[in-house]
Amino acid sequence: MKQPVERRLAAILAADVAGYSRLMGADEEGTHERLTAHFRELVEPKIKENRGRTVKNTGDGLLAEFLSVVDAVRCAVEVQREMVQRNADVPVERRIELRVGINLGDVIVEEHDIFGDGVNVAARLEALAEPGGICISRTVRDHIRDKLAYRFDDMGEQQVKNIARPVRVYRVSDIRDEHQIPSAAAPATLPLPDKPSVAVLPFTNMSGDPEQEFFAYGIAEDIITALSRYPSLFVIARHSCFTYKGRAVDVKQVGRELGVRYVLEGSLRKSGNRIRITAQLVEAESGKHVWAERYDRNLADIFALQDEITEAVTIALAPAIADAEQHRALRKPPGSLDAWGAYQRGLWHLSKASAEDNALAEKFFQRAIDLDPIFAGGYAGLAAALNRAGAVFQTRDPAEAQSAEEAAARRAVALDGGDAEARSRLAIALNARGDHQGAQAEAERALAICPNLADAHGALGVVLTDSGRPKEGLAALKTCIRLDPRSHSLVYRLMQIAWALYFCHEYAAAVEAARQAIRSYPDRPGSYGVLAAALGQMGRTAEAKEALEKAIKMAPARFDNFVRGYVRGHVRPRLRPEDHAHMLEGLRKAGWRET
Repeated sequence: MKQPVERRLAAILAADVAGYSRLMGADEEGTHERLTAHFRELVEPKIKENRGRTVKNTGDGLLAEFLSVVDAVRCAVEVQREMVQRNADVPVERRIELRVGINLGDVIVEEHDIFGDGVNVAARLEALAEPGGICISRTVRDHIRDKLAYRFDDMGEQQVKNIARPVRVYRVSDIRDEHQIPSAAAPATLPLPDKPSVAVLPFTNMSGDPEQEFFAYGIAEDIITALSRYPSLFVIARHSCFTYKGRAVDVKQVGRELGVRYVLEGSLRKSGNRIRITAQLVEAESGKHVWAERYDRNLADIFALQDEITEAVTIALAPAIADAEQHRALRKPPGSLDAWGAYQRGLWHLSKASAEDNALAEKFFQRAIDLDPIFAGGYAGLAAALNRAGAVFQTRDPAEAQSAEEAAARRAVALDGGDAEARSRLAIALNARGDHQGAQAEAERALAICPNLADAHGALGVVLTDSGRPKEGLAALKTCIRLDPRSHSLVYRLMQIAWALYFCHEYAAAVEAARQAIRSYPDRPGSYGVLAAALGQMGRTAEAKEALEKAIKMAPARFDNFVRGYVRGHVRPRLRPEDHAHMLEGLRKAGWRET
């Protein structure tokens, strides 16, 4: 008869030696002798003293269990404090420092070992701890409460290897006293989040004027707040970033310590009534500069200046990070991409604004969904690709593409209601079938979540234009371009501005906007269409006819869809009947005849 598996609830302590391979490589016998002495004279007696038992010794570490989390944490703190004293007279390069992780969980018990997720989480916590440090799970922290007089710093949710759910991690922060000795090993590397992560360091005041300290502090704080509104970014909180104030830091070290891919640093210098602010974004792992800018301003209204600089830096940073992420994904073989990498590759192909690249973008977004079915970004990206496949490139039936686009956008919003990009895509999808009220509501929700999101302003601009409010739509579209002047969607934004001007009866301005779109993107028949209609309204018949012929010759099927879908309303109408008639009027004056 099969014996039942023995289980029990235990406080698990996992410990290992930081930099063990380096220590063994430098002095194998000496390291082994000293580590054995530490375990025999300090660690194992402390475990017994705190009513625990050593489950196994792994050579460079050990696993122990306790009946109480209080005993486990007290034991770990006592060991780490005494290790500081034992290392006091040891050269830095020869010090043995332990990292400890503690978790409370259900374990499977065998004669000489214990197993289960409870043990695995303790091991992952140990890997997150800095040399000489202790990391505990939220379960451990909750059971301790006020039973021990230690401070626990919240490190947030951490995605750890082979554990399905994120683990909330806390650092026991006051193990050492003010006379602590320097650590021999580098701080532990925190795992990177599954989206681009950035830390904004306090700006350095180089002006020699103490009065400017608050200004330097305020700019960094406001940038952190502004970037935190972008759902696509993981932004480290102000408290953690500002621990580096006044310190000479290496951005690579900051990246490791805070678990971020990008670090923003800057400085300010005052001279008379002028102030110069520099900012640079660095990829932490490589030290490569991704973006840099300098701002020279009059110091008239310091608070208005602070707002201006914050906005300028924030607007520049988000696209710079997005571009860096796409290039990082491109460096990886397609077969090795995770969901985030596949999503970034999809965005890269989407930016090429061609039928072939759009089809590839669709495939990569679908792959992101297959790899992570609850990743909202994959569905939002798929919605964008489906929109272009049906409405722009006609590689799919427009009605079927619109239906699939709306379904994907709704799924993205259902998965993450706080994702402003997903809500922007849903606004576009609803607008395509004429639900202007629902579309406007979604665009406004997106802007409430992230006021600086260019696509949200663009979506609102399209909705307002199509619902009979072109002047307001024009303002939103111009804001969109100002926020992201190098966007891959610029060709569509320029066309949308031309149509908004047309519906405002500002035909000369519409002609100039259409020609600007054509100069930048000469292969888009839609730009020639609005140019033809505007010129027709102005009575410039020959020029209007030439523009119309170019549109039809360039892509007969696409222009026909343009007329059917956006003028005659055979596809779910975006425009009001009077706007349909207005557009038809301009095209007829240009020489177009319905067949």
